[in-house]
Amino acid sequence: MHCLKILRVTNAAAVQNFVTDAAKKVIKRGCYNSLLPGCHRSVKVHPVQCFNTSSTDQHRIGTASDMDHVLPKLSSDGKGLFSGVEDMLFYTITDGQEQVPVSHFISALKKTGLNASDPRLKDCMDKLQRSVTESFHDVMMDRELFHKCVGGNIVLLIQAFRKKFIIPEFDSFVTKIDQIYDTVQKNHDGHVAVYIPHLAKFSPDLWGVSLCTVDGQRHSVGDTKQPFCLQSCVKPLEYAVAIHEAGTEKVHRYVGMEPSGLKFNKLYLDEEDKPHNPMVNAGAIVISSLIKPGSNKAEKFDYVMDFIKKMAGQEYVGFSNATFQSEKETGDRNFAIGYYLKEKKCFPRGAEMIDALDFYFQLCSIEVTCESGSVMAATLAHGGICPITGERVLSAEAVRNTLSLMHSCGMYDFSGQMAFHVGLPAKSGVSGAVLLVVPNVMGVMCWSPPLDKVGNSVRGIHFCQELVSSFNFHNYDNLRHFVKKQDPRRQDGEDRVCSVIDGHGAERL
Repeated sequence: MHCLKILRVTNAAAVQNFVTDAAKKVIKRGCYNSLLPGCHRSVKVHPVQCFNTSSTDQHRIGTASDMDHVLPKLSSDGKGLFSGVEDMLFYTITDGQEQVPVSHFISALKKTGLNASDPRLKDCMDKLQRSVTESFHDVMMDRELFHKCVGGNIVLLIQAFRKKFIIPEFDSFVTKIDQIYDTVQKNHDGHVAVYIPHLAKFSPDLWGVSLCTVDGQRHSVGDTKQPFCLQSCVKPLEYAVAIHEAGTEKVHRYVGMEPSGLKFNKLYLDEEDKPHNPMVNAGAIVISSLIKPGSNKAEKFDYVMDFIKKMAGQEYVGFSNATFQSEKETGDRNFAIGYYLKEKKCFPRGAEMIDALDFYFQLCSIEVTCESGSVMAATLAHGGICPITGERVLSAEAVRNTLSLMHSCGMYDFSGQMAFHVGLPAKSGVSGAVLLVVPNVMGVMCWSPPLDKVGNSVRGIHFCQELVSSFNFHNYDNLRHFVKKQDPRRQDGEDRVCSVIDGHGAERL
């Protein structure tokens, strides 16, 4: 059962506080003021309109001055309470009108960062779609239809419209993201990778950016639905799966955790005759031999694909056989690395080098889009829990280790500069992808095929630098005193005061 349906009852006390405090505002002002923080226009609605009340399901609350106001009683299943909250939410979204076009509701959702395609809203959207299909006229959303559709999503929607998500002013935030996108689009440096023939076919003009926050807020701009191969962006995912399955101690018997300072495809090992880290080719090839030992190739591939699909919230994850065949035909350097690893006895007992190499080529040929890739990145940002499904995919240990190595080793021999200037975990691939994680905030997937001299996407790096120049996302930015940058996580002034309507929030103000 969906987690939000469970929260419908377990969060009843929190929602009761929400109703009570909002009701006091109604009494004080003589009107129902929109629950949307930042909305300063009072909507004249009689207080009783804000709740489903009758002579049998209401009780009086508050001081003597409150005695004329009524609130829904909380029945044993919580329905009375949630019915009143649904009314309040309805008038918030409609600005006090009794009915609005369904498109108005969808647009209001989008401003909070929620998409109509969000799997958490599937039941709501299916009911809306049926209403539209069954109607011969333009469908207007009234209270009855609203109650019918949003019941299972009331907790999520309250969070959205009270601006309780990680980025409360999401509309303003993505406006700045779009400006950064436009700035970076003018950068025409770099060249598309040609050493893998299939990658050379992509246009250098392709450019897309998608982001997904830990609350499932989404935004995309540019060529974000075009599939592309993960290439080296699969390395942190492969490593995370290995840690999740086998644990840190076992995995790091065979691979180190230090930056190499060398090209990603060098035939070079550390002083213990181990690959330096899982983010270089040698390390990734060894890691591929540690996943599901004893299983056949098909089982191993399906196992990792299942993890990646869960990380992507079951959004698009595919496989490019053309890239896979191209990699095998032109992968002389990787074959050389494989034989060198075999000579140095780097593989676990029983592992076949050719099988490990073949599996590595398969993983590099997995396809995503910017949109599905951003959800994968957000799963890492969210401690291994997919933000749009609520499913725990990876252990906390696997995520911590993965982000640590992405931060120190994820950008080839540009990793030190990336850590210095951007200060965030990231991983690049020669397909032009850059997977960026802002821990506890969001994940980003950038894609632009032209690469710089070390194999990183020129526009992808540029976007990351501009993002950190505009926002307080660098790991070592001072969140309290660094006033030259914006902190989209913070609510300032009246917006913050208006949105904090629970008792604990009032104590902090």
